[in-house]
Amino acid sequence: MPTAREALLDAALAALAHRPWSAVRMADLATAAGVSRQTLYNEFGSKDGLARALVRREADAYLQGVRKLLADPGPAARTLATLAEWIVARTAARPVLRALLTGAWDARLPAPRPARPGARPAAVPAQRRADAGPPAPGELVAATVACADERWAAGCELAVRIALSHVVAPPVPYGTPPVPYGTAAGARRAEGQCAEPESWSPMTPTITRVIETILSVETTSPRKTMP
Repeated sequence: MPTAREALLDAALAALAHRPWSAVRMADLATAAGVSRQTLYNEFGSKDGLARALVRREADAYLQGVRKLLADPGPAARTLATLAEWIVARTAARPVLRALLTGAWDARLPAPRPARPGARPAAVPAQRRADAGPPAPGELVAATVACADERWAAGCELAVRIALSHVVAPPVPYGTPPVPYGTAAGARRAEGQCAEPESWSPMTPTITRVIETILSVETTSPRKTMP
């Protein structure tokens, strides 16, 4: 059974699917989670604290998924191709994670601001960690690479960056007619608001070949990661 904190975070994430963060009311979240408003404020301190906790949980869940995928004992190239596909699919379904990995926050999402300097530390340990603020995109990519075996850290970074290129600039579905720039449809296309394919499995052969090539080249860089 989820704790009150998890139930509140789940309620906040569900609310974001229907309205912007500015329109999310703390009282509504407490009701949805089946707890009192006092419990909500005890856990998070404020709506800003709740926003920081929600963003931190997304980052933690992402890295937990990364570690699970990279623990696969199969061929490194196939594991990394699977990681790239997973990142693309997960960010498509989770706007907060997409913003964390790209830095592209919009008005619908919680503002990832750290707690005010000098503010009293939160009573809940998990909230003190969240109040430190979310990781920057580069830090999250570095944390992803740190989960990989050192022998194929370069391939891991490549897989992540390939995935993020699809997140930032999703491909236009095959057969879609060109849309002139300067129109409303063109603006939406430029923002990446085009239909997503149901499966990213067509990426697998190409990504696997590229990553296999990278892994087959012995690097002389002390970092053994992509620049």
